[in-house]
Amino acid sequence: MKKIIFQFVVLVVLFFGLWFLLSNINWMSAFKIEKLTDDTEIKIGKAVWDLYKKTEKENKDEKAVNAIDSIVDRICSKNNINRETIKIHIIIKDDINAFAMPGGHLVVYSGLITACDNPDELAGVLSHEISHIELDHVMKKLIKEVGLSVLISMTSGNGGGETIKQVSKILSSSAFDRKLEKEADISAVEYMINAKINPEPLAEFLYKLAENKADESTYEGWLNTHPDSKKRAEYILEYSKNKIKKTKPALSESSWKLLKENALD
Repeated sequence: MKKIIFQFVVLVVLFFGLWFLLSNINWMSAFKIEKLTDDTEIKIGKAVWDLYKKTEKENKDEKAVNAIDSIVDRICSKNNINRETIKIHIIIKDDINAFAMPGGHLVVYSGLITACDNPDELAGVLSHEISHIELDHVMKKLIKEVGLSVLISMTSGNGGGETIKQVSKILSSSAFDRKLEKEADISAVEYMINAKINPEPLAEFLYKLAENKADESTYEGWLNTHPDSKKRAEYILEYSKNKIKKTKPALSESSWKLLKENALD
């Protein structure tokens, strides 16, 4: 009996010892997958954006671009984010939507800009999408839904246009899972607080989406990719409580007016 107990204890010790060793090995570095994934993400992002911009009209109006850039610059500078990794594209489209692509590409529809009542609402949406980029949610989503081998094949010339179209559709019209969505929301609130931008308008924007859910023709973009708007607004307000101190609007009134006026140019 003592021998059996001794053998059992030895097995348990060996099991946990092996588990400890394996858990402390950096497998990403060991197999150079991390570098592969970084390179792959940049190439996928370029492929998807190159295809996407052929079918959409990009707004390159200087006043609109500068206004969006100033918000993104502020968010990045106050949160130690490398601004050069975020590539903003304003698309002239009535849909209320914004989404992140691999490689730091962030697509913002003009319909989203015109639907925002103030620049802080827009800053909240931008912060949310930047969070998806910084937290590596975009590649996690694609690896889960498409598969790493398929994504890698896109960069080797074997993926084909149809795969790129599929990836583009997934990014623009399908939701992140709730765990990742909440992570991005909380991270967005932190970004805004650090940048001294009031995060409450982000919650107000989500409430507005929930109230207008019936108007699918206008609101289907962000509603489809960002469900549970009301619930999300509630935990954003709860998380923000007692954390908001002195804030400053994301844009001046004049800059905000210029952005709204030139969003559709």
